[in-house]
Amino acid sequence: MQMVILILVQRHSILKTMDNNIQNEIEAAVFRRLIQHFSERTDVQNIDLMNLSGFCRNCLSKWYSAAAQERGLDIDYEEAREIVYGMPYAEWKSMYQLEATKEQLATFNNDKSNDN
Repeated sequence: MQMVILILVQRHSILKTMDNNIQNEIEAAVFRRLIQHFSERTDVQNIDLMNLSGFCRNCLSKWYSAAAQERGLDIDYEEAREIVYGMPYAEWKSMYQLEATKEQLATFNNDKSNDN
């Protein structure tokens, strides 16, 4: 617990001294790297991402679309998916998405029931 508090205090100190533009540039660079990483790791299935981290490429697409709309830009979910996936979703799905196993689905459904 003390380590978590120390990390949060250190993060707060760093962010307080950082210019907002620089912080935005760093966060944007991190996001672009995450998208690049996902495009290089097409073997990583969305259901595995959901089961391990609680978010996936589709979640990123929804968040992207919502952030754009909050700023007055009309980027819908499908357009955001194309940005995140690097191609139309249907194309990505046909090339890379595998059928979810019973175990993956069970984990996913169990995690969803625990969210309530």
